[in-house]
Amino acid sequence: MGTRQIEFQIAADPPPRLDKALSRDVPAEENLSRTRLAKLIDEGAVLVNGAEVRDPKAKVVEGVSVSITVAEAEDSHIGPEDIPLEVVFEDANLIVINKPAGMVVHPAPGSPNGTLVNALLHHCGDDLSGVGGVKRPGIVHRIDKETSGLLVVAKSDAAHHGLAAQFEAHTVERYYRAICYGVPDANDPRLRGVKGVSFEPGNIMRLTTQLARHKTDRQRQAVLFHGGRHAVTRARLVETFGNPAGLALIECWLETGRTHQIRVHMAHAGHGLVGDPVYGGKRKLAAKAFSAATSDAVRAFPRQALHAAVLGFEHPVTGENLRFEAELPEDMQKLIDQLRTPLT
Repeated sequence: MGTRQIEFQIAADPPPRLDKALSRDVPAEENLSRTRLAKLIDEGAVLVNGAEVRDPKAKVVEGVSVSITVAEAEDSHIGPEDIPLEVVFEDANLIVINKPAGMVVHPAPGSPNGTLVNALLHHCGDDLSGVGGVKRPGIVHRIDKETSGLLVVAKSDAAHHGLAAQFEAHTVERYYRAICYGVPDANDPRLRGVKGVSFEPGNIMRLTTQLARHKTDRQRQAVLFHGGRHAVTRARLVETFGNPAGLALIECWLETGRTHQIRVHMAHAGHGLVGDPVYGGKRKLAAKAFSAATSDAVRAFPRQALHAAVLGFEHPVTGENLRFEAELPEDMQKLIDQLRTPLT
């Protein structure tokens, strides 16, 4: 494996610690995050005035010379595949994809190929500067295989570190569109009795629980109120369907980002998503409320009706505020058009 040398000087008024000073002064085009720099210090790859320094807390002063030996990024063990992608935005540091339903984000047992990562390795090629020393796309969040919509992926180490920090701080804007059973409304007395459900001004339903893997079904998440991980989802009613209304288009947004969060939270509230095979998305609709054709279309919908419609974040390198929107995919829009068909 080849290496490259990065050489520069510490500028005026450096931070008191070596790792912070390197993070501030290392050339931006090297795309080295503070986490990566700390690892390089620990490996003995950092020389200050020609002397190896392994203490990240070591003090440095203005004008000292720094030399960092960085191994060229290794090729990923995951193979590239020529799979079409809908690219919404791309630069040297990150890429935003509108993922189709049916595509797994990352290879795993049972899905070794045909994933978004395989497609990105082919699409980006040598444009990947390396995440953690490996030429691979940096996955900082995921959406389920059968959920469509927007996903941001890091192409550089610095972008990966910066995006991960934003997701951890819950500052990333994420809005989803979904079709659910029933009508989540503050006027429904049943919802007032569901633990973890409350309503905010504007008829916004707030779901606050803990989530953890189900004890007996490892493919599912379970709602808890002790243990697990804190999870908060908000949902707003957009449109109702049926006479009387029996289905709804909702907009959901995440304060936290747990596995299956929207799906399990909406099911807990008694408003499971249409087509959801895991959390009960096959319910019988009232015969008088919908036409036979509409009921058939709902029953036949092959996946959870969930779409990641909006994604907003601060560019981790340039600081620019970015916000992207993706229209509903054809299958969901077709279902909504059918739901809007008057009952005759």
